[in-house]
Amino acid sequence: MANRLASATSPYLLQHAQNPVDWWEWGTDAFEEARRREVPILLSVGYAACHWCHVMAHESFEDAATAAYMNEHFVNIKVDREERPDVDAVYMAATTAMTGSGGWPMTVVLDHDGNPFFAGTYFPDTPRHGQPAFTQVLQALAEAWTQRRSEIGDVADNVRRHLAAAPTAPDAAGSSQVDPGAAVEKLSEEFDPMAGGFGGAPKFPPSMVLEFLRRAALAGLESEHARKAAHMLARTAAAMAGGGMYDQVGGGFARYAVDRGWVVPHFEKMLYDNAQLIGLYARLDTGNGDRIARESAEWMIRELGTAEGGFASALDADSEGVEGKFYVWTPAELVEVLGAEDGAWAAETFEVTEAGTFEEGASTLQLRHRPADSERLESVKARLLAAREQRVRPERDDKVVAAWNGLAISSLVDAGLLLEERRYLDAALEAGELLWRLHVVSPDRDARLLRVSRDGVAGAHAGVLEDYGCVAGGFLALVQATGDRVWLERASALLDTALAHFRAEDRGFYDTADDAEALVTRPRDSSDNASPSGTSAMVHALLTAHALTGEGRFRTAAEEALAATSVLMTKVPRFAGWSLAASVTMSDGPLGIVVVGPPGADRDALAAKARRKPGAVVVVTDGARDDIPLLIGRTPVGGRPAAYVCRGFVCDRPVTTPEDLA
Repeated sequence: MANRLASATSPYLLQHAQNPVDWWEWGTDAFEEARRREVPILLSVGYAACHWCHVMAHESFEDAATAAYMNEHFVNIKVDREERPDVDAVYMAATTAMTGSGGWPMTVVLDHDGNPFFAGTYFPDTPRHGQPAFTQVLQALAEAWTQRRSEIGDVADNVRRHLAAAPTAPDAAGSSQVDPGAAVEKLSEEFDPMAGGFGGAPKFPPSMVLEFLRRAALAGLESEHARKAAHMLARTAAAMAGGGMYDQVGGGFARYAVDRGWVVPHFEKMLYDNAQLIGLYARLDTGNGDRIARESAEWMIRELGTAEGGFASALDADSEGVEGKFYVWTPAELVEVLGAEDGAWAAETFEVTEAGTFEEGASTLQLRHRPADSERLESVKARLLAAREQRVRPERDDKVVAAWNGLAISSLVDAGLLLEERRYLDAALEAGELLWRLHVVSPDRDARLLRVSRDGVAGAHAGVLEDYGCVAGGFLALVQATGDRVWLERASALLDTALAHFRAEDRGFYDTADDAEALVTRPRDSSDNASPSGTSAMVHALLTAHALTGEGRFRTAAEEALAATSVLMTKVPRFAGWSLAASVTMSDGPLGIVVVGPPGADRDALAAKARRKPGAVVVVTDGARDDIPLLIGRTPVGGRPAAYVCRGFVCDRPVTTPEDLA
């Protein structure tokens, strides 16, 4: 018999709709029920592609005895962290403060006002590795609630005060521009010279830090800093693309590697990772980078594209209940698909051994060195992909998240323009139209974003700051891809809403609107994680909007937000890569480059050179126009295509050759 989650839109919640647990969705009704029954609230937060969420669900939430105890002693709330990042952020901060670490599934117990007094992550069904069984935890909490309520109240008060503490204000001398050389030096201290990336295991793709390093390497830094930035970028990009975290057969990156050397991934594949990495590899301007960008864009369109034109959130790590089973191979399986000769060649090429690199003698595929026989390689990859398609596929979380689709649009625009692939631009346009049509409400007044949709139906949850920043950024990328003013109008509407409803007292940003649902505290975090923070996404969008419109309010807001992030950029650059990338761009503009003239090879050559300038805002047009401010008065020179390089709408003399433009 289904529970309340049967009517949810989230695929993660729907995974729990048949649990014997009497789940509630987050909302006032659940809290009122807890007050009526005089029981605490058990909050369980996860997401559809989370392996350990599945494990805990199978061990505990599908167990009738455990569910009966939960139903008797708690009101149980299930939250999809991707659908409600605000709820997740508040209680992850509490979990980290109370336990020293966090993760999913996240298990938090609350009083009737939403104050947490217990927090943890995964709990096993029986005591293991020093962890108590989940039922033991539940029994201890139920006993404490009935017999030691005053102690619970003290804990809840302490946590509430910790969460409500005002965010650290920026230094009085906070600046929108930090020393990029100093950030490069600090990153080099944490760089792994052997395997690339930063720190030890596990290793996540540092997409935004790599873009900062790319811009820093080309920004005219002192030579040693530029050399270090270029080396860290190249080493990490090559290591990720050659390891098992990259799907050597089908394209696309897994969420992270469990080891230092990028060999074995946690196999879930997320839209937000791939949306960023496609653009990054396309911008590297290398043959290998182009290949990775192209393969991953093809994978994203093929496997994450939705019927409505958007992109689904993720592919699960598991298939047939086993993590990674869809992706790994043994030498015998290679021979079975490819024959003895090609099977042995593939095993050597992809480092598939009898011992294996994963579980039960299976291996992930690695491609550290591309063989000289590229035709044979492509034939082998195609046959392996066709064979793999016959396996049981991982489940897909097919909800469309606004922010991540904004990232996908931006990267598809970059890949489409730089790789000259029109299909990628068409896919970006289709996703943009879906977001505007389905996710934006009251577009003619106070344009508000909805966070998710599924099967062409928008969910009820309000967008958060990252949605506004990333979607506006995607729309501004479409301005540059099409020259169509409508995307500038749409992006400006979203930026105006964000400036009106998300600004903080120090001129930075909160992550939720001023009229959003009130939680225990109003979340605010400027640090980048696996995807850009709302603040850094907003900064990039504001700078691009300023370059296109010349409106000083956009640049001022970007400068103030970066100033509020200056301490983060200086002290922990690993978690401020996107803000640092914006800071580097701001020091030189950002440049607005208009390429104007009749279509043809000469204009294409100028446009290609312009688009290789890191952080530049580039628009290509046939002739002078007055509908986009940057284009006003820009005309060809002597009938020939010309490029205008502008900083704050002050332009250098137009040039007509790629050499002069460079």
